[in-house]
Amino acid sequence: MRHKFPKAEHLCLQRDIDQLFTAGARSAVSFPLRAIMRTHTYEGKGPRVQVLISVAKRRLRHAVDRNRAKRQIREAYRLYKEILWEQLPENIALHLGFVWVADQPQDSALVHKRLVNLLHRVVEKVNATSANERASASTTTTATNNTSVSNADS
Repeated sequence: MRHKFPKAEHLCLQRDIDQLFTAGARSAVSFPLRAIMRTHTYEGKGPRVQVLISVAKRRLRHAVDRNRAKRQIREAYRLYKEILWEQLPENIALHLGFVWVADQPQDSALVHKRLVNLLHRVVEKVNATSANERASASTTTTATNNTSVSNADS
């Protein structure tokens, strides 16, 4: 896999960002980062994963520190995104937001380590969610089939 982070993989649409931060999104925290994720069905066009990076002015007052934190997150994601891309189910697309939660600048090695941890946790949650959805869909299908069979017997 090529280690790039093109514009198409950036989460830019206000509608998508609003949906990411509303109910139904899941999150995981690994200090100094929080990952917020929202899955939807993949329609075959565009990237399957889009990422938003946010560092609040409330957390890091100086623009230099905010820019460095965003640069650290982008670099870590760019290097380790194949963890996510390889294990993501084929029919699932993912909107992912990384939010800086630390009040101090952090070392790049720590940011890389924690982002890798978050990516593994995101994959686990997405796979668990898709497995639950498949199980509930098969249960619903079985219940529908049983109902139609019993209606045919009547």
